[in-house]
Amino acid sequence: MYGSSPLPRPAAALFGRISRRLPVDNFLFLFALLALGLFCATRLSLALFSGVDAVPLAYWPGAFLRGLWFDLLTLAVLLSPLWLLRTLCPERLRASRLYGPLRLLLFFAATFALLFGAVAEWTFWEEFQTRFNFIAVDYLIYTQEVIGNILESYPVVSIVAALAALAAFLTWGLRRQLVRAPQAARSYRLAQAGLALLLPVVVYTLADIDHMQHADNEFANELAGNGLMTFAAAFRRNELDYERFYRTLPADEGQQILRALRASGADLQPAGNGGAPRSLLLRRPKNVVLISVESLSAKYLGAFGNRDGLTPNLDRLAGEGLLLSRLYATGTRTVRGLEALSLGTPPIPGQSIVRRPNNENLSTIGGLLRAAGFDSLFVYGGYGYFDNMNAYFAGNGYRVLDRADFPDASVNFANAWGVADEALFANTLSELDRVHAAGKPFFTHVMTTSNHRPFTYPAGRIDIPSPGKRPGAVKYTDFAIGQFIDAARGKPWFADTLFVITADHCASAAGKTRLPVEGYRIPAIFYGPQIIRPGRDDRLLSQIDIPPTLLDMLGQGGEARFFGKSILRQNAAEARTLISNYQELGYLRHDVLTVLGPRRRAEAFRIDPQSGEATPMALDPVLLGEGIAYYQQASRAFKSGQLKLPAAIGS
Repeated sequence: MYGSSPLPRPAAALFGRISRRLPVDNFLFLFALLALGLFCATRLSLALFSGVDAVPLAYWPGAFLRGLWFDLLTLAVLLSPLWLLRTLCPERLRASRLYGPLRLLLFFAATFALLFGAVAEWTFWEEFQTRFNFIAVDYLIYTQEVIGNILESYPVVSIVAALAALAAFLTWGLRRQLVRAPQAARSYRLAQAGLALLLPVVVYTLADIDHMQHADNEFANELAGNGLMTFAAAFRRNELDYERFYRTLPADEGQQILRALRASGADLQPAGNGGAPRSLLLRRPKNVVLISVESLSAKYLGAFGNRDGLTPNLDRLAGEGLLLSRLYATGTRTVRGLEALSLGTPPIPGQSIVRRPNNENLSTIGGLLRAAGFDSLFVYGGYGYFDNMNAYFAGNGYRVLDRADFPDASVNFANAWGVADEALFANTLSELDRVHAAGKPFFTHVMTTSNHRPFTYPAGRIDIPSPGKRPGAVKYTDFAIGQFIDAARGKPWFADTLFVITADHCASAAGKTRLPVEGYRIPAIFYGPQIIRPGRDDRLLSQIDIPPTLLDMLGQGGEARFFGKSILRQNAAEARTLISNYQELGYLRHDVLTVLGPRRRAEAFRIDPQSGEATPMALDPVLLGEGIAYYQQASRAFKSGQLKLPAAIGS
């Protein structure tokens, strides 16, 4: 009925002997071989794609051997439901003509799922240079944007069709072995069902995703993992309690350390004057426009040495304004950047505060300025329900304007993530005109979307056709910002407005170490011809320093409510920055990066200030204490409600 076996005769004979002597199901055996083969092939292809510069050959044996262990554990979990389904299958169905075709259909579906997962992991690695992590978990929630992005970025129909054809070919080629199922006594079947249920329990006991960390090369550590297992671990660890998983200090000691560093934070005490001159300002601005550009790494700007000519407008603005050349993002996601730029707090492990419960009425710059009579506005080119942006900003003193509020006639181009940046800025200009006409000062935070896969934008704007990959998207965003500033020059509010252009995070934070410092370096340009003195500030700074700096420049109170510090009041001796992914928390000071990790892990690296290369070193107890103090106190302040606006201010 199903034709002859496509397998070589020795292999077919071996299958026959095993099936006669032991109750081994060819279906499960073949699925296990296929899964292990795909897992290993995926690891090899990712290693080859990364190259020996990223993963020297000396790291390959360890990554592949450890990876095989994770593959076997993952396979055990995948086999469990298939094994259970087989053992619980009714005898009537086993004896029917449908049993064989149903097994073929199930094998086809399982094979297609494995192939699809391998391709998905490849595309994820291409974008983020990691196995599936918490970003992949988040992407399951926002299906409209993510699916739209995928459809616009890849030939999905062709890929799915090819995978389905390959799965069908494998299923048909193995059909004779697949339809055979050994018979077993009912008692033996019950024992198998018990073992199938026990497998996930055993795996949960043995599997520890932290065992991926076996080398001093982060690419090798990521290769050692299995994407399905890292996805499950990320789903479980999306919320990490600092007190439970990280090193701590007594609360009083942590607060004393921050006071000595003049980091106010939850202590709510004035930081004092660090002696930095106020000569940066020509005069105080009345308004501020803060632009956070999607994924704008410093390395793309000519002002940082890039020679590709991608950012002529930003380079011009950097030359005419104040460039902060050593500013670092706190994280690797938009919500982390929005958290830092609104709340000025170190990143706490797990989810950003933007996406956490009980995140309303916090001491954001927008809320503080609203209480001072400003119109605080958040403008986003996409739909702001994504990543909980609308709820967060609306609950913290901002008016929110997103894609849904833009008139249709104002949108000349859009993709899955949002409207083209030029449409975003055109709508922002209209709103600022309206606020100015009403006689109110404004603080406006604009979040762009165009510098994001699928990297599409209106035709004819730049000399790189759409889709132009990352270089084209960077150059188009630069064009849109230049157009926005040029249009703003003709506005009556321009002379009184400070423009701040920065990024939410870098395009990629992948590297050989867990927290590659240069993967967090972002630009920050303060521009206002009648507001700020041109120049370059080479102090080490953090993204969390921008909110208190803007309050200080505006002459408004509230700076002491932030963990960040105004650049007008910092001195060189206090230079530090904070960087993180969703698990590792980094504290950089005196060219030493102290990294705090789950399971109360801590390590330190000497950072070359020119290249950013990291060399392991012994922990410095003083720097370790400072890093713990920042992250611990930030976590405690949020959980205890100390980051909330005082009732007198919020009312």
